[in-house]
Amino acid sequence: YCGQISLGHAVYFGIGAYVSTLLYTHAGLTPWLGMLAGGTLAALIALALGYPFFRLRGHYFTIATIVVAETGLLLVLNWDFAGGAQGIQIPYGPDSWAHLQFARDKLPYIYFALGLALLTWLVTFAIEASKSGYWWRAVKDNAEAAESLGVVVFRSKMAAAALSAFFTAIGGSFYAAFVSYIDPDSVMGFQLSLLIALPAVLGGIGTLWGPALGALVLIPLTELTRSYFGGSGSGLDLIIYGVLIMVIALARPEGLMSLFGRRREPRASARTHR
Repeated sequence: YCGQISLGHAVYFGIGAYVSTLLYTHAGLTPWLGMLAGGTLAALIALALGYPFFRLRGHYFTIATIVVAETGLLLVLNWDFAGGAQGIQIPYGPDSWAHLQFARDKLPYIYFALGLALLTWLVTFAIEASKSGYWWRAVKDNAEAAESLGVVVFRSKMAAAALSAFFTAIGGSFYAAFVSYIDPDSVMGFQLSLLIALPAVLGGIGTLWGPALGALVLIPLTELTRSYFGGSGSGLDLIIYGVLIMVIALARPEGLMSLFGRRREPRASARTHR
């Protein structure tokens, strides 16, 4: 919403996955508390990184996020306590919501994922309808103009970064509970950062339904490519991501949601003239 594009959000996803997993395997802490711990730590790290990074603009900020994500990946790869490159296997326990483990029936995971998506959407909707939402969009459109009108640009960017990191880490914790195994490449790889950012870029940055629309197009396309080409198509999804980014940047810089926005403009204009 503040116009900053991050290609390093996999680091927050990985923080959520590793914090909840380590707390569960070494301290016996329920994944629910692990999620909150991972989300809080990710938000704090986002605030710490935001202080120097939000002084950068455009591509420089994006490059800085990539550097952080790759640094985090290297640290975890060489961290023996977290399993290093081999990763961590989460021990199986009895099927229960307390342990967030359901080996026999995966349907509860679907319920949880839908609930998390709904919660994220409601929080986004509430922000969009609030003063903070107006401030954030103003920062995205023109940071200098927004600052001249009294908007604290730096504080707005920091708040958006912390909130984004928190929910990304929650997603990482859920992923760890779902697959019962994590390793650095699967939860902190650069491909994951692209997969996190691209739906929003494709659908429309700073829009309520843009990321959902982008995911609706991107995810089925990726899965169809994998199922059709199999192992012979390794890396093809990355090529698809790159092509989509170039096409959207050239044809629809505002994303697919701009198609719907332009259709409503004549009606809004007609009401204005009346």
